[in-house]
Amino acid sequence: MCGLSGEIRFDDRRPDIAAVERMTDRLAARGPDGRGLWSQGAVALGHRRLKIIDLSENGAQPMSDSEARLTGVFNGCIYNYQELREELRGLGHRFFSTSDTEVLLKAYRQWGTRCVDHLVGMFVFVIVENDTGRVVLARDRLGIKPLYLSYGPGRLRFASTLPALLAGGGVDTSIDPVALHQYLSWSATVATPRTVLAGVRKLAPATVRVVEPDGTYRDHRYWQPSYTRRPQDAGMDAADWRDAVLDALRTAVRRRMVADVPVGVLLSGGLDSSLIVALLAEQGQRDLATFSVGFESEGGEEGDEFAYSDLVARHFDTEHHQLMVPSDRVSGALDGAIAAMSEPQISHDAVAFHMLSELVAKEVSVVQCGQGADEVFGGYSWYPEMAAVPREQEPETYADVYFDRTHADLARILRPEMLPDHDASRRFVHEHMGEPGAETALDAALRLETHVMMVDDPVKRLDNMTMDWGLEARVPFLDHELVELAAACPPELKLAQDGKGVLKDAGRTLLPHRVIDRPKGYFPVPAIRHMAGPVLERVREALTAPEARARGLFREEYVAELLAAPDRHRTKRGANALWQVALLELWLQTHDIS
Repeated sequence: MCGLSGEIRFDDRRPDIAAVERMTDRLAARGPDGRGLWSQGAVALGHRRLKIIDLSENGAQPMSDSEARLTGVFNGCIYNYQELREELRGLGHRFFSTSDTEVLLKAYRQWGTRCVDHLVGMFVFVIVENDTGRVVLARDRLGIKPLYLSYGPGRLRFASTLPALLAGGGVDTSIDPVALHQYLSWSATVATPRTVLAGVRKLAPATVRVVEPDGTYRDHRYWQPSYTRRPQDAGMDAADWRDAVLDALRTAVRRRMVADVPVGVLLSGGLDSSLIVALLAEQGQRDLATFSVGFESEGGEEGDEFAYSDLVARHFDTEHHQLMVPSDRVSGALDGAIAAMSEPQISHDAVAFHMLSELVAKEVSVVQCGQGADEVFGGYSWYPEMAAVPREQEPETYADVYFDRTHADLARILRPEMLPDHDASRRFVHEHMGEPGAETALDAALRLETHVMMVDDPVKRLDNMTMDWGLEARVPFLDHELVELAAACPPELKLAQDGKGVLKDAGRTLLPHRVIDRPKGYFPVPAIRHMAGPVLERVREALTAPEARARGLFREEYVAELLAAPDRHRTKRGANALWQVALLELWLQTHDIS
């Protein structure tokens, strides 16, 4: 929906308005429809608006409630804002707009920081109590919307993207060794609160942070499914679970149609996005716009799944749009995708999403998509191995099947000063899986995947790539009530039928079976996977640049080995090792980080 930024001072100085303006302007792509600034006392806020709900200027931000003495900025969408408005009206609140932003301010006035318990949606918000100087920052339950933080002498700055924080200046851009360890272990994922930059952190999902005028703060985590079997679900059989999942998904899809502009669907032709199309058709949507992307084949690998997306589009009579990308366009498109990344992301589908979003944004401003279903419903191939071990062995099994590299591998790749003195990535997994809850080994793995790995990989990627074109992407599979239901679902029902069994059962009631029983696909970009000519040249240029040599993250002999055989070296999980190393340098150089 938008982009937000701001600064809070703790040293009796006024906020740097020029820095907030620079941050706000860097967010222009996220909010092409409006720009606003506000400052009072020790706080300044900036906002860029993408008009989705209440297209009038009454919905402009930063927004103030003069009676409550509150001012706020907000990014995202509150899907139940209409129901909340009626509830708040009944409690005596008056409204001047039809925006969900105003509903948020009234909800805070009524319930304080517990307002988050009433919100159904994806959101980040910052609310200033004008009389007390207290500032409240909050993030949605699954971290769909991002918030980056940078502390400096006497102040805190925040923004919807990391590049916006850089535009403000004064950021420590040295590399965080623990984050680098995670990046090379987990296919470029860096877990909250870290980023690859030592001076930038992320507000955790499902967290409310209350910042006092003196700079002290307290965090409250307001939501976390237990990943255990619930008493109220006792006696449910496979058919009951199928029906419950389908009903919850119906609700999630319907919720995400709330908008004052048309809503489309990113349709890959897989089970997840196809189910969204089917449910919208079931709910009576007509002339639904759907969008697919494909890439030219390279190295004998097909680059599109149009056969399946076309099948679904015909079956449900959608207004379908295709984008076929030749390999010679990938290198140029790569630069735009990297510039849009808040953090380096190696997945090929970043380029796919970025190019597709450019096309889609010319037609609609909002889309639904199928991100998150694999993590929530157990769709990946490594889950059965995890389910087969005792709970106490799960951290080591997870490391064996999920990690790209071992700590010993990293010692051969990184220069000594960049290597932590302990296996930081494995320690993180042990600590997370040791938390209370998670009844079985698979429960522990899915909790980690859904609340850590997914947030800082596919969910972040989707937000970055779509919002760079002013396109809002909504993810019904991350509806918090659906996630709670899936977390309670018996693991064997999720693992059935080679993964996502309960979801496939739901799909069989609505979709052609060919879509359900197909091999699992993804957004393939063969030109990147196989280091086709122009992409390889960009990679070689980045790794041999003076900036890369001066930074000295990687051992020179390792980089030379990768460049000598670009398509040979693979991580344990099959990723191109050269691409993973080079992408970090490409990102750093793109964002002028020395």
